[in-house]
Amino acid sequence: MFHLLRQLLQRSVLRRAPSPARHFSQTNFLLLDTTQKFEEETLPWYSPDRFYPVNIGEIFRSRYQVVGKLGYGGYSTVWLCRDLQQHGYVTLKVCERDSAEGIREMEVYNHLNSLNARHDGATLIRTALDNFQISSLEGNYQCFIHIPLGISLYDFRNQLAAKVLPEKILKLTLLHVLLALDFLHTEAGIIHTDIQEKNIMLGIEDKSILADFEEGEKSNPSPRKIVGGRITYSSRKLRRTKQHGRPILCDFGQARFGSSTYFGDIQPYIYRAPEVILQMPWDHKVDIWNLGVVTWDLFQKGHLFYGRDTDKQNSDGHHLAELIALLGLPPKDMLRKSDYAAGFFDDEGNWKGVVQIPSMSLEDLEGNLEGSQRKLFLQFMRKMLRWRPEERESAKELLSDPWLRSP
Repeated sequence: MFHLLRQLLQRSVLRRAPSPARHFSQTNFLLLDTTQKFEEETLPWYSPDRFYPVNIGEIFRSRYQVVGKLGYGGYSTVWLCRDLQQHGYVTLKVCERDSAEGIREMEVYNHLNSLNARHDGATLIRTALDNFQISSLEGNYQCFIHIPLGISLYDFRNQLAAKVLPEKILKLTLLHVLLALDFLHTEAGIIHTDIQEKNIMLGIEDKSILADFEEGEKSNPSPRKIVGGRITYSSRKLRRTKQHGRPILCDFGQARFGSSTYFGDIQPYIYRAPEVILQMPWDHKVDIWNLGVVTWDLFQKGHLFYGRDTDKQNSDGHHLAELIALLGLPPKDMLRKSDYAAGFFDDEGNWKGVVQIPSMSLEDLEGNLEGSQRKLFLQFMRKMLRWRPEERESAKELLSDPWLRSP
């Protein structure tokens, strides 16, 4: 018993005390025009009462102190924090008030945490270290604590002179994302539904960029707008580095789990799978289609699909016409299962001509490769871009693709 007491005393002595709170200047910053909208205020649905007014220097749960703003998304703001108990940096995501996406994301993280996963892909998705809610009279703001990540694949690609990923980097990226999807689809039973460049982030190898971020906020406070007692901050970028970690699949605010098939509108517009456009039931194969189109956008100059009319408005007719140009007409039995398809196809499955089918092919559009590598790449693309969901290869099958595994 005395031995046990001695061990407990030793542990209490060795345990570090919490870090003192940081001090951030409340002066010496650029004050922005209060009449101009910026950051999250530019979102069409923005309302001040829907976004919690996080302040730099604020401490949540007597533990997480905000040191600067990393950015914002469609339904949240994201901040770098110092974990005063663990003496390290974490990311804080604060969802808008009573956000359906925040609730869905919380359910996904709880489900992921309940799994005893040994799949390699489990390490390639972003999970929550902690979560809590900020309560107000109007409602609740769901918050998540994450391990900090670096830049998104979108920002990484746009830092490159060519604005497209080199073939080797593309292959490495796809291997990681496919491993993540194989885990989500086969073991977790989760469909991501929102695979895009901005939701794939690179790990941080050079941890000094986080300390530099904090020091930058102290020495040169972020510009801000102050209206009444509410402060809206400019985002601060992490210092550029050549040391990037592995790609991590993030943001589960649109994810689904608990069923084998679903119905309803999902996915970024230009990445929508045919069954989603045709308002049909869908399953995990929407992620495979989604990844196929993202793969093209990462490697080629320009989007594979645009799906817009002459007024630059989203148009299912134009989107379907582009699909037909690349894939041919959809199978008749697939069209018969979609009432919505009758507006675009006749009873024999022929295109009604509501929009002219453009003259193009994958071969015409591909401009980066030559010879056998080009042929293998296009074969890889066609394994994902198929009308019938059941004919698209699974993430596990795609991991063995000859082009993906070629040097």
